[in-house]
Amino acid sequence: MAEQSTQSIEVDAEPSRVMAVIADFPAYPEWAKAVRQTEVLGTDAEGRAKQVKLTLDAGPIKDVYTLEYDWDEDGLGVSWYLVKGQMQKAQNGRYALADLGGRTRVTYTLSVELALPMIGLLRRKAEKMVMDTALKELKKRAEG
Repeated sequence: MAEQSTQSIEVDAEPSRVMAVIADFPAYPEWAKAVRQTEVLGTDAEGRAKQVKLTLDAGPIKDVYTLEYDWDEDGLGVSWYLVKGQMQKAQNGRYALADLGGRTRVTYTLSVELALPMIGLLRRKAEKMVMDTALKELKKRAEG
């Protein structure tokens, strides 16, 4: 398995609010700059997205891919993995939320393996950039 990158951020919102933003895939193009389009392909018994097709345009990185999600029963986490992608061979990620009493610590873990080989140092740098942007955008949306 590829190495993982992890980053955290504190959000001035309850965990339920943060998770609601994470789970609202149709709204991603409104706040996640690189996400151009989303399509929920299937849901679980609770109505949460199980598979989502995403269209990404992050400048030099463009991809259309499908992720499968596994939601924690306590509402404090979600994990995903790549089902199908064009530029990616693998993607595993997780948002883990910690209740800080009115605030939430969001920890984002991500591992991406591209179809084209990339030096590990460059891949980790790209993952960290993606994660940093995603966390800042999530924070802004959840606090807004």
